[in-house]
Parts: sequence; C-alpha cells; structure tokens
Amino acid sequence: MTQSRHTYPSALHKLEEKLHHLITLYHELSQENSLLKKQNHELVIEKNQLLDKTSLAKSRVETIITKLKTLE
Repeated sequence: MTQSRHTYPSALHKLEEKLHHLITLYHELSQENSLLKKQNHELVIEKNQLLDKTSLAKSRVETIITKLKTLE
C-alpha cells in the first residue's frame, strides 16, 4: 500500500507534465494554423490578381493581332 501511495504523486506529476506539454503544443499549432490560413488567403488574392493581369495581357495581344491582320 505504501508503494502505490508513493507512486501516485509521481504518476500524477507525469500526467500534469504531459497535459501541460499538450496544451503548449495545441497553442503552437493553433498559431501556426492561423498563420498558414492568412498566408493561404494572401496567396489566393495574389493568384487572382495575376490571373486578371494575364487575362488583360491576352486581350491586348489579341487586339494587336487583330489590328495587324487588318493592315495586311
């Protein structure tokens, strides 16, 4: 009986340490997840802007080609 009473505080302490570690890890992962979501959002915006610029450039090239064909 003395041995189980002696190991109980030790086991409880180990459990508290593991719980503290998990809580710390949760907060770190939560912050990382927020950062990744922000970066993803910014990349989606950048991608859309590049698609718009590409579309505009394509339209301009097509207009120039049409004008050149009429000069023939």
